[in-house]
Amino acid sequence: MALDHHVEQLLAGLQAQGLKSFENMSVDEARAVVSTFTALQAPSEPVARIEDLHYVSDTTELPLRIHLPEGTGPRPVVLYFHGGGFVAGDLEVVDEPARALANETGTVVVTAAYRRAPEHRFPAAADDAWAALNWVAAHIAEHGGDPGNIVVMGDSAGGNLAAVTALRSRDQGGPALRGQVLIYPVIDPNAQLPSRIDYADGYLITAAALDWFWEQYLSAPEDADNPYAVPTRADRVDGLPPALILTTENEVTRDEAEQYGARLRAEGVDVRTVRFDGLVHGVYWMSGAVPRSRELRAAVADFVKSVVAPTSAA
Repeated sequence: MALDHHVEQLLAGLQAQGLKSFENMSVDEARAVVSTFTALQAPSEPVARIEDLHYVSDTTELPLRIHLPEGTGPRPVVLYFHGGGFVAGDLEVVDEPARALANETGTVVVTAAYRRAPEHRFPAAADDAWAALNWVAAHIAEHGGDPGNIVVMGDSAGGNLAAVTALRSRDQGGPALRGQVLIYPVIDPNAQLPSRIDYADGYLITAAALDWFWEQYLSAPEDADNPYAVPTRADRVDGLPPALILTTENEVTRDEAEQYGARLRAEGVDVRTVRFDGLVHGVYWMSGAVPRSRELRAAVADFVKSVVAPTSAA
């Protein structure tokens, strides 16, 4: 399918500005660029309440933000991990989509920061995501949420963290999750699939940039064999919660995400995999610049509403 017109305009504009590919940036430059994605977003929707709190992982205090919609009763909960290649991203860049999701689904949306590479390499981010889930299970009832009604979610590197957190929760007796939402997840550093070649250059995230992000994140080559870094390395994926996997046509990670979805389905997991033709990695954050962002958001909202238990009356 032809590249979406708004995406084409955006990519042309970035090229005209001389934006370097991420593999040619310093860590600080990459973080600065990712933070500018807020300029591509629609105005943030008001929600009933925002709470900025902290959780602790490996003795480190890390921020999380709770987005509460209007309404009463213990609400289902979405725990959302931001993307940014394990290197960049923060709670600000996902504040607008988190607010919109809370309003659309009536869920409490919790965004959790985590330690970023290369200062903190694997397993730091994975451990933090696991700690964030356990914090939510233990404390979200104090903030209007239902600890027995949790979905994990993430985009890009955050999709990886959501996937491995679902694995870890199954393996280590964590909360029985209602679902997992993986938005163009970064799955496997060693995947050599057609999309890694066909979309290696020219579509926001290059193959070389993806390699660079993985190099910042993994502590050693053998980490790529750890299922809590690379979920495809899990011996088994049965018993995981229902999954929604969203991919875009023009991106390097497309095929590895879809392949992971196929494996989940083959081992008995309820999986919905949706590919959005004409779009690129990152569009979930581009509600103002790319109108079709709403298609991904609608798919997420519909899935969340389909897997969570109804809100209990207060």
